[in-house]
Amino acid sequence: MDTGTMGSVVGITVICYLVAMAVRITPLDRKWIPVICGGLGGLLGILGFFTMANYPAGDILSAVAVGIVSGLAATGGHQVYKQVIGSKDTGGSGKGEGEG
Repeated sequence: MDTGTMGSVVGITVICYLVAMAVRITPLDRKWIPVICGGLGGLLGILGFFTMANYPAGDILSAVAVGIVSGLAATGGHQVYKQVIGSKDTGGSGKGEGEG
């Protein structure tokens, strides 16, 4: 994977992350954020397939899949960040046994 290919995937992830942060400040339930990121990533994957020379997919279905995975990486990256910061702030996982 060259830097042009990597940039397109990272670009989709960053755009989806920004949209997810925007959705968080709306009254929309946060459970929809992964669906929104995956869907937006799929659409951006199609756009990338038709507009970028080094897009990492050879067909439209693969382009959608790359986009969806890149979009979902935005939510996964945010969750990793929350877990790492949360464990530093609370000295543990943030929730004890039986809490919920």
